[in-house]
Formats: sequence, structure tokens, C-alpha cells
Amino acid sequence: MRLWSLDPRLLDRRALVAGWREALLAQKVLAGETRGYRSHPQLVRFRAAPDPAAAIAAFLWGLAAEAERRGYSFDSSKISRSLDPGLQITVTRGQLDHEWEHLLRKVRQRDPEWLRTQLRDAAPAPHPMMTEVPGDVEDWEVL
Repeated sequence: MRLWSLDPRLLDRRALVAGWREALLAQKVLAGETRGYRSHPQLVRFRAAPDPAAAIAAFLWGLAAEAERRGYSFDSSKISRSLDPGLQITVTRGQLDHEWEHLLRKVRQRDPEWLRTQLRDAAPAPHPMMTEVPGDVEDWEVL
């Protein structure tokens, strides 16, 4: 499971679609609707939010907005909550840099055109529901 801290605008098609699918699974895990993935490290930051269900919903709404911008059909009726635009969680600069390098490695292999056209002059930026703070790679990240 990879729940990208990066802005969904930076994700190639495969990362965006996989992120949507995995975030829907995370939503079920956080709601106690499945037994698998309950202790997955990617869920730590959502569980730490005052309202974990609202946090994963805000994450999903960010992915859905990008999918709509690209003309994809993500079924936003699967998101359990409406968007709370004020809900934010933090992400460290080190985590963003780590994920950026990870994404670039993947995109170099599977979608060099995306790398050339969309990421050439881009820099790592956080998902709209995340606020960047100074720091190293997050403790929950599996290195």
C-alpha cells in the first residue's frame, strides 16, 4: 500500500489509479470493515488525526479532484465523508523528498513521457490536505 503524500497532480496515471484503490482500502481498514492491513505503517498518520475517517476522506477527495481534472471516472460516492476543507495533517520535507525520488524511479521505467512532459520542471509538493513541516523521513515509512 502506498498512500502518496505528494500532490496528486504529480502522480502518473498508474500511481493515481493505484493510490485511489489503496486509499479506498485504507478507508475500509480505518472503519474496521476489513481485517487485512490493520497494522500497515501508511495508516499511522491517518490514525493520528483527530478524526481518522475524515482524514482519509480528505485524502480521497484530493485524488478524486485530480482524476476529474484528467477526465477519469473515479466513483466519489465511495468516499465515506464529505470533504472537510479545513482538515490538514502534516508531512515532513524529508518524507516528500523520499517519495519524490521513489516516484521518479517508477516513472522513469513505466512512463518516460510523463516524466518528460509533466515532471520535468516539477518539484515535490504535498497533497492538498497535508501541510509540509521540516523534518526527516517519517518514522512510519518503511525504508
